[in-house]
Amino acid sequence: MTFDELLNLVSSDKAPDICVDSRLVEDGDVFVAVKGTLYDGHDFIGQAAARGAKYIVANDSGAKIEISDTGCDIILVEDSAQAAAVLAQASRGNPSAKLTNLAVTGTNGKTTVAYLVRSVIQTAGEKCGLIGTIVYDTGLDSAQADLTTPDSLLIADAQEKMVGAGAKYMVIEASSHALSQNRLTGIKFKAAAFTNIAGDHLDYHKTKEDYLNAKMKLFTALSPEAVAVLNKQAPEAQLIAGQTGAKVLWYAVDAQADISAHIESMEVNGTVFGLEYSGQSSLVKTPLSGRYNVSNHLAAAGLCLAAGFDLETIAAGLSALKMVPGRLEKINRLPAEDKGYVTAPYILIDYAHTDDALKNALSALKPFCKGSLYVVFGCGGDRDRTKRPRMARVAEQLADFVIVTSDNPRTEEPEAIIDEIITGFESPASEKITVEADRRKAVELAIKTAGKDDIVLIAGKGHEDYQIIGKQKFDFSDKLIAQKCLRNRE
Repeated sequence: MTFDELLNLVSSDKAPDICVDSRLVEDGDVFVAVKGTLYDGHDFIGQAAARGAKYIVANDSGAKIEISDTGCDIILVEDSAQAAAVLAQASRGNPSAKLTNLAVTGTNGKTTVAYLVRSVIQTAGEKCGLIGTIVYDTGLDSAQADLTTPDSLLIADAQEKMVGAGAKYMVIEASSHALSQNRLTGIKFKAAAFTNIAGDHLDYHKTKEDYLNAKMKLFTALSPEAVAVLNKQAPEAQLIAGQTGAKVLWYAVDAQADISAHIESMEVNGTVFGLEYSGQSSLVKTPLSGRYNVSNHLAAAGLCLAAGFDLETIAAGLSALKMVPGRLEKINRLPAEDKGYVTAPYILIDYAHTDDALKNALSALKPFCKGSLYVVFGCGGDRDRTKRPRMARVAEQLADFVIVTSDNPRTEEPEAIIDEIITGFESPASEKITVEADRRKAVELAIKTAGKDDIVLIAGKGHEDYQIIGKQKFDFSDKLIAQKCLRNRE
């Protein structure tokens, strides 16, 4: 059987199911052997055949067993990941073709941009599906995300549900892993936005150049009719602009660009800025703070302009979003505004788990801190180790008190991770630096110690409601722990 014949088969009424996980294969299914982050599906071809797979799709250079002995119809392709994406779309009636697809990529800001885009579209009275770090929301159902960008089968399934729910739009966070593994093949994007590049995921990509090249794939795949929304204040954006065939829409904060923002006021509780495009201007009032968040608003505005929304509608939608879970999320209001917390510090949680993200968050809070700025942070295990000392340097430079703790240690020893973090401190013996490996105790210590004029930033986990120790997930929420600490303090 040829691939085109298989494509016709999965598009028919009697289409077999498609699997990329050999454990889910049933009689008559199509098993596509895809090389993932941790495992290579070609190693499981025999298992898929034993479970009843009728068709095997594999890379012509990737099969590691004698697949001719499986008794299955074998279809060899140049790129099985791309083949899986194409088959997934075909098997569900090509739902991506029925949606206006918008994507955002970059090290930091993807989730905020995606939430802002959805807010604009919903404010305009339309339905928008969202796939990202926190949630997969189809309009028919909503599930906690396992990956920032899921596999192509799940994406196609989610898009089919979005169409069924009456959505005309989808916004998706495009991770570097997903782009390098071609999970977004077969989706025609109306526009894609780039936020920034910072040191992260070098455990997977090995070099920053490889990391950027993975991001670049989103833009080199855009059609000439599509729009690349690029951050003029990110140096790497110039490289992307030179590689994409799409129209380029530049954005910048307090600088000349196609889309610009001029900040009028900024407080810890929000920002007011003028949104300008093509000689027009609208006012945005957002509860999100920090220049980097204003930049995120511009990226979202660019995607929405490309999707056909006018500036006034966009400004209203940007202003309507009240909060992004775990992104400088406020656990309590300013002491002066809430009599119940008159003696408590101002507490926020944030997903910042790179040195650049931590720098952005602390820099956003520092100007508004009347007392001391505390930060609680750690680094994840089995992930990019190079950022550990860099995060320490940022914390030491910007915070008045630093509490180093555990994040998701996974299969590494928490103390070993902390030791690598500590190498980044200029004065590790300083009284401003405390080590408490137990994350719950670290959060409790910060909130118990801080005064009413202080700000406490609990960084690294944000929206996550679990902690991964070894290979197990345990219930753990920075937000719930902080709330309990506040109640106990009062």
